[in-house]
Amino acid sequence: MIWNYNKRVTRPFVFINVAMTADGKIDTFARKGAGISSQRDKDRVDRLRAESDAVMVGGRTLLDEDPKLTVKSEALREERIARGLAPNPIKVGVVSEAKLKTHSKFLQEGGARIVIFTTQRTSKEELASLREQNVEVFVHDGERVNLSEMMQALQGLGIKRLMVEGGGTLNFELIRLGLVDEVSAYVAPMIFGGEKAPTMAAGVGLERIEAVPLKLIHVENWDEGGVLLHYKLERSK
Repeated sequence: MIWNYNKRVTRPFVFINVAMTADGKIDTFARKGAGISSQRDKDRVDRLRAESDAVMVGGRTLLDEDPKLTVKSEALREERIARGLAPNPIKVGVVSEAKLKTHSKFLQEGGARIVIFTTQRTSKEELASLREQNVEVFVHDGERVNLSEMMQALQGLGIKRLMVEGGGTLNFELIRLGLVDEVSAYVAPMIFGGEKAPTMAAGVGLERIEAVPLKLIHVENWDEGGVLLHYKLERSK
């Protein structure tokens, strides 16, 4: 089956974290980064970032939302420093054509090490601009980044624990390729609807026989009505 994990691929421990509505949407049809998480969930996500070596986002999230991907809590940043780490984890962007904004928050906020995986669709001028800003750039052949090779490169950079924050296309491709270990999902007590509203796993989709099985390992029911679900991905042997 296509989701079988290739044990020959050396990679970090990878987990996807997502906030979604009760109908599985991670944003509205407008795709403007609608707020879904409660304050409690935001605090949880901040700790997850602080405990990770790197935080990754895909191209649409990177270009449309321009996330900072920083640890917001000063106390958590100080904990990282006390452990001999940088205040913020490494930021990783996966984008076929890296046309980042001139004053990108992703590039300029937090003083973190930044790594971008892209393709030859990114112009030489854009690549030069990124490198001038001390971004470590990996350029892959073809139309899309080779995610298995990317994982090996991240392992080579010393990344052992990788947090993935979407979007749906990147989530799906990583899951499809067997490159994800766990999924943590906060389900908010709201419904967005909309056939064009993005879900936590997009892409081309899978037939029922190819569906990726999950094992529920933890559940929390929160007072505000939200539910935290923690899954481990099961793979055939």
